[in-house]
Amino acid sequence: MPRWESDAQGRLERAALDLFETQGFERTSVAQIAGAAGLKERSFYRYFPDKREVLFAGDALEAHLVAQVEASDPGLAPIEVLLTALGTAEGIFRPREFLLRRGRVIAANPALAERDLIKLAAVADALASALERRGVEPGEARFVVDVVLAIHRRAMPRWLAEPDTTLAQLLAEAAAELRGVVAPPAATVD
Repeated sequence: MPRWESDAQGRLERAALDLFETQGFERTSVAQIAGAAGLKERSFYRYFPDKREVLFAGDALEAHLVAQVEASDPGLAPIEVLLTALGTAEGIFRPREFLLRRGRVIAANPALAERDLIKLAAVADALASALERRGVEPGEARFVVDVVLAIHRRAMPRWLAEPDTTLAQLLAEAAAELRGVVAPPAATVD
């Protein structure tokens, strides 16, 4: 492949995922990933600091969510701000099949699972800070972020499995489920 061909980062991500699936994360080298992508090893390091990061590239999701929080209607409750922001993130996610494959690779490797948690914590910190800039007290901001991330954890596998639904719909359903568990409707007395 010519060195100038576009989407080098995407090729590296796809090559890494293929190799991690077929031979395992630990047995895959950066040189193998670069070679499978038609690039030199040094090209890999232009995009990623190490082979773990090839599955966690960039801060696009965090930047998108923070921008959505900052641009949201000041009258919205913090939980609605975050649910709305997450509902708009569908457009920046990788294709569902890639995410499903990536999830299986991460689940099979403790180092990748740890990195996934670290990335999630960074997103949570950024969202809490964004809420604080909107005037939400720090403890409340962290609490709301944690609740919304739990809702997201409930909705995301459904979104991956149900291609005809939007993430926003499934977030709303998961939030309604939570509300039903926390404050079930009062029983009517006949």
